[in-house]
Amino acid sequence: MKVSIITVVYNNADVIRSAIDSILSQAHPNIEYIIIDGASTDGTVELVQGYGDKISKFVSERDCGIYDAMNKGIALATGDIIGILNSDDFYADEQVLREVESRFVADPALEALYADLVYVDPTKSDRVVRYWHSGEYKEGSFERGWHPPHPTFFVRREVYEKYGAFDTRFKIAADYELMLRLVHRYHIRVGYLPRVIVKMRLGGESNRSLANILHANLESIHAWRANSLSFPWIGFWAKPLRKIPQYFKKAR
Repeated sequence: MKVSIITVVYNNADVIRSAIDSILSQAHPNIEYIIIDGASTDGTVELVQGYGDKISKFVSERDCGIYDAMNKGIALATGDIIGILNSDDFYADEQVLREVESRFVADPALEALYADLVYVDPTKSDRVVRYWHSGEYKEGSFERGWHPPHPTFFVRREVYEKYGAFDTRFKIAADYELMLRLVHRYHIRVGYLPRVIVKMRLGGESNRSLANILHANLESIHAWRANSLSFPWIGFWAKPLRKIPQYFKKAR
């Protein structure tokens, strides 16, 4: 199976190399790697171009935000499975995509797969700050504040074709809305790979400031309403509380 990986970036030359190298070092033999750049001016474009034809598709142009860029990548993807790796993130080891593909091959009815993730120090990527142990999805999990880490979320291409990609009305929580829509509303068949596959540098858009955290939580309410779902207020409080143990749990 072909696996398409999309990285979107804007002015992140300092760290995108680790994301690119982690993908190019994967043991999987059939990877389509797509990079969507928002017309960077800090050397990102030149850095990506330096990889030559190792990058399957490279687009650099102004966009309407991170989720608009992700949608561009999804539209270009031709793989059977699509994953998104942010420019701040990198895969935990070279076997990640091989293991992901093997799960889809073993279960042809599987429509999406997610795994565990660790947050690492922005300057010391070997220092784990927070461990996001996803656990198995159960019916009603979203109502209790649960959702999988989006950088670990792999989806069959036909799922995007059937149910749509990111809703760009959401500026911070479109990834949450997408997973809510696919998993909770449309009940796609989702599987769990019980191990860390992504290392994420602390300080992403939704966690960058208190204002962004509040904005993301408000957008999560709108995500339910946009899908004609009754918002579970217990989930509003459970969602941030679920993060507290992640700072004390050790990655396996």
